[in-house]
Amino acid sequence: MRLSKPRCAMIRLAIAALFCLSSGAGLAQDIDCAEAVTQLEMTFCAEMEWMAADDDLNDAYGHARVAMKAIDRGLPAAERGAETSLRDAQRAWITFRDAACAAEGYGAHGGSAEPMVIYFCRARLTEQRADDLWALAQE
Repeated sequence: MRLSKPRCAMIRLAIAALFCLSSGAGLAQDIDCAEAVTQLEMTFCAEMEWMAADDDLNDAYGHARVAMKAIDRGLPAAERGAETSLRDAQRAWITFRDAACAAEGYGAHGGSAEPMVIYFCRARLTEQRADDLWALAQE
């Protein structure tokens, strides 16, 4: 099952509401992800890990785009396409990541751990992709 943006937002809202109801509004700030025990805490931490990886991915993509634009500037107009190829690859990669992680999530399908499994998968694949883009930006 693929988590759509609205469903991800609903899950985040539900997690935030449960945190607020269970121990006050500041609980989410008090979670030590190295010591997460409950499913709610582990899912929250998995999402935070994915969000941090996504921030790094966006930075890496921006640097890689700059590098691809520089390559395009050095080519005759008819041969340019580095930036377009990067954009197309990134769009395809996002589709791949989301589908691959949805497949991984089926190991816990329908259970409370499914979102956590998907978030951790997204974090892992996003970190790998960011590393690839940082390397591309350095070439």
